[in-house]
Amino acid sequence: MSVSCSDCFSDLLCGEDSDTVFTNGGGGEDSPECSSSDIESQFVDFDESIAGLIEDERYFVPGFDYFERFQSQSLIAVAREDSVAWILKVQRHYGFQPLTAYLAVNYFDRFLYSRSLPQTDCWPLQLLSVACLSLAAKMEEPLVPSLLDIQVEGAKYIFEPKTIQRMEFLVLRVLDWRLRSITPFCFLSFFAYKLDPVGTFTGFLISKATEIILSNIQEASFLEYWPSCIAAATILCAANDLPNFSLVNAEHAESWCDGLRKDKIVGCYELVQKYAIALRPRRFPKVLPRVRVMTRASTVLTSESSSSSSSSSTSYKRRKLNNSWWNTDDDRASSC
Repeated sequence: MSVSCSDCFSDLLCGEDSDTVFTNGGGGEDSPECSSSDIESQFVDFDESIAGLIEDERYFVPGFDYFERFQSQSLIAVAREDSVAWILKVQRHYGFQPLTAYLAVNYFDRFLYSRSLPQTDCWPLQLLSVACLSLAAKMEEPLVPSLLDIQVEGAKYIFEPKTIQRMEFLVLRVLDWRLRSITPFCFLSFFAYKLDPVGTFTGFLISKATEIILSNIQEASFLEYWPSCIAAATILCAANDLPNFSLVNAEHAESWCDGLRKDKIVGCYELVQKYAIALRPRRFPKVLPRVRVMTRASTVLTSESSSSSSSSSTSYKRRKLNNSWWNTDDDRASSC
């Protein structure tokens, strides 16, 4: 006895007719309509969500006195700079997302703000860097290298996986397991839309702002500003490369969302411009290399013979001219 496919799946099929299913989608009375008021309410809700992020971002950044430590102790600033540089190297090595590198640095700073490490050796900070990058990669990356493979790009010390795991648990306890941090990347799309509602340059603004954030993440001076301020300042810097937005300033950025402060945006913007000028490569005058022309011996001989023949012909012409002048003088003398 053969059983057809229709008999097997008859209980799984809906009892509605195709006509009844698509009747309401053809613009009937029961079809829902999206009015302009509904769209405006959605944007209002989105603005409120961004404002909520700005209000809560204070819980995911180190305190303001954390930056003062780098001003008083230069060794800590150098150690942090080296640790962040290593994190960025590994991020480029494995092709991690920019958010992964930023989260790793965020975990690193928040941990050091709450817990101090011995400064006698370099290995505690490197162990912290490896643990923070491993946690960030587990949060954001679909494929995470092993704890041994992640220690690349000039790592001075190689730690056992058990040691790194213990450090990861210590970081989790110090951060109170709050790894879903609020970062500047949470605001870039929203601020880019506020600047360019049409969406023509939105992709460029986000990409350029991301590049600026990663290029300045090593500088301890940016710890003075919160993620929303960094996002607004970098979007403004990215807009400088577009002629259509050359007149946009911090006053416009302050109106993008509640909670933004003009003075903070201006300060962060000027700091980004300062480091952008310092990192800009210098233009040296172009020096053309000297070109040595190698010729064969026959060519050299030919050129020498031609030069000698030309010189002899030139001298002959001179002698002939001299003789003609001399003869002219003799003729003149004899005529006299």
